Amino acid sequence: MKSTRRSFLKGVGAGVICLTLGHLGFDLGEAQAYAVKLKIEGAREVSSICPFCSVQCQIIAYVKDGKLVSTEGDPDFPITEGALCAKGAALYSMYTSDHRLKKPLYRAPHSDKWEEKDWDWTLEQIARRVKDARDKDMILKNEKGQTVNRLETIFWMGTSHASNEECAVIHQALRGLGVVHMDHQARV
Repeated sequence: MKSTRRSFLKGVGAGVICLTLGHLGFDLGEAQAYAVKLKIEGAREVSSICPFCSVQCQIIAYVKDGKLVSTEGDPDFPITEGALCAKGAALYSMYTSDHRLKKPLYRAPHSDKWEEKDWDWTLEQIARRVKDARDKDMILKNEKGQTVNRLETIFWMGTSHASNEECAVIHQALRGLGVVHMDHQARV
């Protein structure tokens, strides 16, 4: 299609006219409500929480035939009154993306290929590696002979999605393993 100056100006003019109809007394609310209704008509509303930060904004998820069809901010949520940040607004597209990982992937040392693994295998590997690192690297006493029980070869990075109570439990569990190097995503 060949674009000319005249066709560009016609397009801009039509766009300006359409955008200003609401200001000229035309009520576009009904048309907008109709457009939204088509997407979520017959869907069940499910209240959920945005998983991306500790604000935990409420999300209204629309589910039809067992599938997520839309998400939006909850206008009754007192903190944001339905507004969402860029991550929260992109929740639906992130959930439905073809690039979303749905199973654990593992790449063996020196390999250039990722392999799908099941959760049992993955969790067993994590537990085994933590145990092996703890057995190998645990420092029981410092140079003065004082008991310290420190594990300095494991680092933990927390998530801001966890509540204060969850963070306290995670912190105590890691201290129980001897882990001393930990930080939190909210500080980064």
